[in-house]
Amino acid sequence: MSQLTFQGGKKTSQKTKGYATPLHNSRCIVMESIDTTQHSRPREKLALQGPRALSDTELLAIMLGTGTRSCPVERLAAKVLPYFDSADGPSLDALQAISGIGPSKAYLLAAALEFSRRRIHPEGIRIKRAHDVTPLLAHLLDRHQEHVVCISLNGAHEVVKIRTVSIGLLTSCPIHPREVFVGPITDRAYSVIIAHNHPSGDPTPSEEDKRVTTQIAQAARTLGIKLLDHIIVARRGYYSFQEHGLLSSP
Repeated sequence: MSQLTFQGGKKTSQKTKGYATPLHNSRCIVMESIDTTQHSRPREKLALQGPRALSDTELLAIMLGTGTRSCPVERLAAKVLPYFDSADGPSLDALQAISGIGPSKAYLLAAALEFSRRRIHPEGIRIKRAHDVTPLLAHLLDRHQEHVVCISLNGAHEVVKIRTVSIGLLTSCPIHPREVFVGPITDRAYSVIIAHNHPSGDPTPSEEDKRVTTQIAQAARTLGIKLLDHIIVARRGYYSFQEHGLLSSP
């Protein structure tokens, strides 16, 4: 099958909230000042607007607490974030392989991820319409690259598994039907919903999005798996192929 593409100075002591950090030379002043300033922004935003107002990068920055002299905490968080877009999340070894992430930070992130998993279970959520899917895709809204997600469902239209199957560029994401359906086949899924984000903020599908949707629908029919919808999410809303009559009724 062919490759498909979605388009769509001075020695001083600097004080921060709750603690003072003694600084011993001008170089250290510069680096620590940058780190502290960048670290305070997400925390202040959380205090003023609540955690839901923060991007995933900002939430990670708060969990990490500090960066390094060469990598401020928000930049470090941006480096770590892609590892959490895999289906099962990063391993401890993968986290510790990231420059700036030592054992303590790796353990904290792994524990936070598992804590969340035990309390938030998308599995079993029943999908009746596109609007039911969009909360499961909210994490894609601040991504600067296109991500393609496949949601496996059982015969009752309940979520079995959600996977990121491809990560692409700013305006495109290479995707092959094999990558889409290998997970649902393992899940013995009755149907699937495909979704991807538009970093531009406009959810309107491109002609390439439409072409790829048609080819994935054809592959789904061949495999005996129903393609219920293809949903594009963006800052300015979402677009459902099913709601716009671009997919035949399942």
